[in-house]
This record gives sequence, structure tokens and C-alpha cells, in this order.
Amino acid sequence: MPRTIVVTGAASGIGAALTRQLTEAGDRVIGIDLSGSDIDADLSRAAGRAAAVDAVTEVSGGAVDGVVTCAGLSDASPLVVPVNFFGTTGVVEGLQPLLQRSEAPRVVLVGSISGTQPYDDAIVAACLDDDEEAAREAAEKVMAAGLGHQLYSSSKAAIARWARRTAVAPGWAEAGIAINVVAPGVVQTPMSAGLFEDPKMKAIMDQAVPMPLHGYAQADDIARVIGFLVAGTTTHVTGQVVYVDGGAETSLRPADHY
Repeated sequence: MPRTIVVTGAASGIGAALTRQLTEAGDRVIGIDLSGSDIDADLSRAAGRAAAVDAVTEVSGGAVDGVVTCAGLSDASPLVVPVNFFGTTGVVEGLQPLLQRSEAPRVVLVGSISGTQPYDDAIVAACLDDDEEAAREAAEKVMAAGLGHQLYSSSKAAIARWARRTAVAPGWAEAGIAINVVAPGVVQTPMSAGLFEDPKMKAIMDQAVPMPLHGYAQADDIARVIGFLVAGTTTHVTGQVVYVDGGAETSLRPADHY
């Protein structure tokens, strides 16, 4: 039976690939993006997230079967944390009442292998405290210190922790709502195009994220794993971070870490 899946960041990259795959499988996708999707919304602001939730509520008919959060930024911008973390949790929490009305509700968050790399403790703590103002202030301090690259890893580390904590919190597992994270390695998308064009950055990337199995991923590779986790037939999997990284996480962390 066709399912209704909400996809943020649906206009490009992994979100576009997932939208195509789900649509071809017969599901209905309600896309959210800054522009060029079913619902245009600025997820960097609370008002934009609320507007997106209201729009989904209106067009969905009052129930959704899945939410996948692909929207995100990777540059050293003050918007990285608001979009990547609060743009994710705000939409998921706002749509929780609609998920509860599904027979098999699923949530998949797009994390990153970067979540295992150095991050800023203050940003992560503020995110998990749901204190967006404090998170923005901490992000500004990180940028002022010349560590803007840690904004992305901080946001993705916070997403992984939030998912594991929320998956078993009241209102989620007992309501049948599974929450999982798909954490890609290096994916060839418009967001990463600049890295591949810069030989110096590409060399750094190859060392920081070694991918011995098949090398760099394509958006479709990540979307297929998301599709498995968002399917109603996938049960008993929740609170997990699934690395789709060609072996990068295994290469970078001790063999006895699990």
C-alpha cells in the first residue's frame, strides 16, 4: 500500500534521489526545501519550521508514514547548526502527531561520518538542551576561533545523540515510531562538488574519510539504505546510526569500538 513520506532537502542531492526512488516505488512524497519543492520553507528559523509543519499537516490529510531529513549545509556558515540540527528536530517533533496516526511510522535522519570527528562540546550540549540561542552563540565563538569546520561535525554528532535518546523517549517507540540515522561517508552531490574540484581539499578528504569499499558514494546509494529504514516492513530497528561509508568508520575507529 502506498505510503506518504515527508522529505526535507528534497530538491537536490540525497533528498532528490530518495524522492525519485520512493515515487517510482509508488509512494507519495511531500518534499520540503528552501525552494523548488512541494513546500518551500526556511528551516534555519523556527517560523520556517512551523510553517513547513503546518503545510504538511494541510496537504497530507492528517497523517504521514515517514519523515526523512535530508536538508543540510556543510560550509562554515552560522546557519549550519540551525539548519542541520534544529531544522531536523523541529520538523520531526512537529510532525510527531501525524506519525502517530500511521500504522508503521518511520523517521530517518541524515547524519554523517563527520559526527565521529572532532566537534565542539558547547554546541552539542546546547543542541541537546534544545537551546537554539545558546547553540548559535557557541557556533559564533567557534567561527571566531577559526574552527568553522567543526560546525558541521558538531551538528551531526548532536543529531546522532538526539536520535538515540529520542528513539526510546515517551511518545516515540511505544507509539511505534522508529527513529534511525543514516550516516554517509563522502557522497558526490552538489553540496560536495567544491571539495572534488579542489585538489588540496580532495587529498585531505581522502585521508580524513577513507572508503575502501567502492570509494565515493552516489546519492542513490545512500537513498536506497534510507528507503529500507523508512519502509513499513522494517521493524525492530530504532536508535541506530547506520554508516553508509565504504568502511570509513571502521577504518578510523578502533576495531573493538562498537
